[in-house]
Amino acid sequence: MRLLITGICGFVGSTLAKQFIEHNPGIEILGIDNFVRPGSWLNKPALEKIGVKIFHGDIRQASDLEVIPRADWVIDAAANPSVLAGVDGKTSSLQLVQNNLLGTVNLLEYCKRHQAGFILLSTSRVYNIPDLCSLNMDVANDGYVPAADQQFPYGLSPAGVAEHYSTAPPISLYGCTKLSSEQLALEYGITFNFPVWVNRCGVMAGPGQFGHPGQGIFAYWIHSFKEKQHLKYIGFGGTGYQVRDCLHPKDLIVLLNKQFNEPINSTKPRIVNISGGVENSMSLAQLTNWCTKRYGHYEVEPTNTERPFDIPWMILDYALAAKTWGWEPQTTVADICEEIAQFADTQDDWCKISAS
Repeated sequence: MRLLITGICGFVGSTLAKQFIEHNPGIEILGIDNFVRPGSWLNKPALEKIGVKIFHGDIRQASDLEVIPRADWVIDAAANPSVLAGVDGKTSSLQLVQNNLLGTVNLLEYCKRHQAGFILLSTSRVYNIPDLCSLNMDVANDGYVPAADQQFPYGLSPAGVAEHYSTAPPISLYGCTKLSSEQLALEYGITFNFPVWVNRCGVMAGPGQFGHPGQGIFAYWIHSFKEKQHLKYIGFGGTGYQVRDCLHPKDLIVLLNKQFNEPINSTKPRIVNISGGVENSMSLAQLTNWCTKRYGHYEVEPTNTERPFDIPWMILDYALAAKTWGWEPQTTVADICEEIAQFADTQDDWCKISAS
């Protein structure tokens, strides 16, 4: 099988490529990357060494895809994954839409032309923000937990956000580009008869991730703590109680292989949540406590700053994926943090590389 991975030199793309080569004998992997993400060029030599053929190109340019040979499947791991992208005054809203939506259109045209299957790695940020923000929260062990004695909106429960929870606006510009990509992908697949699967992923994390406070928060926090970079709690009274689930991208491999082998006329749901779930979630304050045990005390600054689109508690409920595919996360949040820390111990200026 020949597989094309977009964003091949990013954290998720490169991790998937390495895992596929390790676990799928005979697989041929092609990749495309525009190397815009700081540090992404560091992954290129290691991938080429294990046989990955990398094209330097941009999926926003349809012509860049014309030189790539036919693949059997495309995994779209290329995106600007920050919820603040296009609205933070540092990035362009048009670039966000071009990266995350126009790029998807060009990939779908590639799949149409080659009759290749398409797997979109989507996001928890396609879900409606106001109802999530209006949940009544208790605090337990320095982290938010939804109060049990409340009426939960449809699709929300103490287990997290299910697929049938609202995707109505507002969901952020970033969330909108991913939700639009989901719908386009499904329509293309139906219209032009190629298989499409959409995996809505929680926060990805692991060693080698280029930490960014709006994206790879677990890696960003651990590397910054180790390197004694300035850290601060933003929003929610500067407490650090906001909670996210955590997923290692290597845990996707079993699911992706099953999706590759599913018949094109499968009746399984095309959209599923893939996440660490409640059992693999952590607040920033809890992550600080973990880092303190690992690296010693370091002061985190509390602030009163509030940002648009911040959510106190975002955990995806992966029950549908478990029921449909027999999938569940294999790597615990503690193991993910330890893997990141072990990698951080081998690096001196990772935060600088990530921000350059």
